[in-house]
Amino acid sequence: MQTLAPLWLWIVFVLFVLAALFVDFVVLRKQGAHEVSVREAMRWSAIWVALSMAFNGLLWWAVAQEQGTAIAHTKALEFLTGYLIEKSLAVDNIFVFLMIFTYFAVPPAYQKRVLMMGIIGAIVLRTAMILVGGWLIAQFHWVLYLFGAFLLLTGIKMWWAADKEPNLEDNPALKLLRRVLPVSQHFDGERLWTKQNGVRIATPLLLVVALVGFTDVIFAVDSIPAIYAITADPFIVLTSNIFAILGLRAMYFLLAAMAARFHLLSYGLAVILVFIGSKMMLIDIVKIPVLASLGVVVGILAITMIWSVKTAPAIGPSKTAG
Repeated sequence: MQTLAPLWLWIVFVLFVLAALFVDFVVLRKQGAHEVSVREAMRWSAIWVALSMAFNGLLWWAVAQEQGTAIAHTKALEFLTGYLIEKSLAVDNIFVFLMIFTYFAVPPAYQKRVLMMGIIGAIVLRTAMILVGGWLIAQFHWVLYLFGAFLLLTGIKMWWAADKEPNLEDNPALKLLRRVLPVSQHFDGERLWTKQNGVRIATPLLLVVALVGFTDVIFAVDSIPAIYAITADPFIVLTSNIFAILGLRAMYFLLAAMAARFHLLSYGLAVILVFIGSKMMLIDIVKIPVLASLGVVVGILAITMIWSVKTAPAIGPSKTAG
């Protein structure tokens, strides 16, 4: 696996992620359990996007110093495209999180901590998967075709299931957890374990954390090959992925408040997966420029979101409004 990123940029990235997680934990502990408002979610989402773009600027500068501006432009576009793809695919992930929280009736004040734990698990797990995926591609070029076919089939499956309600009862992870763990009927604050009749048992929040982690593993299997269709540079694959994950919690609370307005988004994500899968399968025949890929992804998202807003069911006035 080869990368154009200098060693010092790797160090800056690692230190930034550790600092971001530390600040998040300090803020989380200081605020305590509380419901995240739309305004707070918008503010944090803007902060994470701004930090991601600032890092992309640093990446451009670092590559330009050693390789020239032409290559720096390409690498910056690769980061931006990979970041946007990850953000896009995370939307579908978020809707599954929303379903899990709704199914378990998780109070909004507790959801923040669950998502924070899920983000840490996702960073560790995805880093390992990205490194393994990069090694496989470097050793066995034909793996790209398998990744492409998998994304193509996943996109078709997502389109077919877009208007169907997922059934959490059929989730194998939930069935296994309920079989091996005694679970209390009620939450005990933000605790994952509680005592009942002197016996230490799991709270429903532990099941929620486990399902959120399991869900992220499933979505990582889709999203990581998607970025390798844009670039083979492991540094760009890793950083664009992690920066997208760092803003996942804020984006969840933002989208959860207006999920109904983007009811067609799953169809757009399905088309994006089909496009990326086809691009990966044709990588040795047709070279699609990174800028063209970025334009396709942005165009599909824009069309889907605009069409969703136009066809969204009207929300009537509140009955309690005075």
